[in-house]
Amino acid sequence: MKTLEGKVISNQMNQTVTVLISRQYRHPLYGKILTKRRKIHARDELGAKVGQWVKIVEVRPLAKTVSFKVTEILSSEEVKVK
Repeated sequence: MKTLEGKVISNQMNQTVTVLISRQYRHPLYGKILTKRRKIHARDELGAKVGQWVKIVEVRPLAKTVSFKVTEILSSEEVKVK
């Protein structure tokens, strides 16, 4: 069961949020620091807003693209999107 942390970048769906997971790693040969980003759809029953950091955990498939669930809101920072 995977547990990840990321930032909510969209909450326009009914019960689902889009979470951006990013990780940094060093290139094995050249040593440059690279960033990998991944968007994950997660079921949200806590009411997370755009800009908040959340903790998500892997669950059984809940929909075609949803296999994670928001378990905790880590920060209450909100970004106003126009």
